[in-house]
Amino acid sequence: MRTELAYGAETIPVELPDTTVTPDTGMSVPLPVTSDLGADVQHALDAPLDSAPLREVARPGARVTIAFDDATVGQYGPVWSTAIPIILSELERGGVKREDVRLICANALHRKFTHDELAKLLGDDLVREFGDRLYCHDAEDPDNLVHLGTTANGYHAELNRAVVDDDLLVYLNCSTVRGFSGGWKSICVGLSTFRSIRAHHNPDDMSMSFDRNRMHEMLDEMGALVTKELGPDRIFKLETIQANPLQVSQVLGGTVDATRAKAVEIMRAHQSNRRDLVAEKVDVVVYGVPDWSPYGAYSSMNPILTLISTGLGYMGGVIEAFGKPGCTVVLATPCRNQWNAQHHVSYPEVWDRVLPTTLDPYEARKRFEDDFATRPEYIDAYRHRNAFHGVHGIMAIFPLKRLRHAGRVFVAGAEDPSLPRHVGFEPFDTVEDAISEAQQIHGPNATVAAVRYPAATSRR
Repeated sequence: MRTELAYGAETIPVELPDTTVTPDTGMSVPLPVTSDLGADVQHALDAPLDSAPLREVARPGARVTIAFDDATVGQYGPVWSTAIPIILSELERGGVKREDVRLICANALHRKFTHDELAKLLGDDLVREFGDRLYCHDAEDPDNLVHLGTTANGYHAELNRAVVDDDLLVYLNCSTVRGFSGGWKSICVGLSTFRSIRAHHNPDDMSMSFDRNRMHEMLDEMGALVTKELGPDRIFKLETIQANPLQVSQVLGGTVDATRAKAVEIMRAHQSNRRDLVAEKVDVVVYGVPDWSPYGAYSSMNPILTLISTGLGYMGGVIEAFGKPGCTVVLATPCRNQWNAQHHVSYPEVWDRVLPTTLDPYEARKRFEDDFATRPEYIDAYRHRNAFHGVHGIMAIFPLKRLRHAGRVFVAGAEDPSLPRHVGFEPFDTVEDAISEAQQIHGPNATVAAVRYPAATSRR
């Protein structure tokens, strides 16, 4: 069969065995697209699931923080620029003065975004109006962080001081992806610190699952502590359900717990588990790696993002879902040797120092995580030079855990074959050559699944 696979920012034609199955990517959800995003936001504020309307929750003289997802989320529609002005109008109707509102980008350990970059999300007018009252969360600023305590299982709830000091937090979630995003993750990650985040950001607990999601169980426990300490009416949440990365299906308003529960209920009813998309697991899983990473927003890709974070991570959930234990994974990517030394400041050291030492993310975490998390030069770059936190380079290699399921990874079309070899992957000139080698391993009747991700580029 002939088909096309993503190959960086483009696609390439490939010829695969006639018996190849082509399961759905799961990137789109069979949900209706809202015909009026602004009206949907207004309805979420007027008729929330389990709270009074936002204009009634607000009160005259209140100080309010509007926090919002950063540019790393998989949302490419005008959610920020549509929703935030409507939120501001409803707060004004409740008696809140605009000068008593601040806007905070909930970037967690991601890099801080410049005002010019934020204007691409929010619009120029809001950026000009709010000026210094618009800024990014700083997970290393001791003066603006508050430790609310630890949960029964020892998870730290440490948040931006604005959440604690202001009378109301309105959080705008812009993208809910399966069971991964939304809920308390927005606040207890986006506005938190490494001390809090490290509990669940590990190779095992970050999960897309709707059910028995260990990460969100931890986050819910943290959220219960936040609610206990701050009170039940301090946070108003907007949760966005996407039909696809470009279009919104529905916006929900209410408490964190209610909007999360409803969002998961809706998506679970309309999205199949990936493992159910193939009748039988296969010997070879092949897909192209697009020129996309959440961590390349307004930046660029690098070999860690291409081969590991996106290649095995964001695109690699299909490996366990579709592939047999010991399967061969074939990635099509040009995998260019380029690095943004400003934004991904710790990544070259991870590539040059960590990966030659170990490809086991559990060992890498044990040996290197604390060093990268506390290195003064990396903290300074995160705080003052728009760099990802130093520990983020370690977290980006967690998807190497999939090598415990996959027997090997072949990379087709890499411009520099030494790059895949650096991480133990085998380079091939073409997808067809890689498939032929896989047939030598699994037999001439090896079963193949080709996942046709769209070619994409990060926000520029």
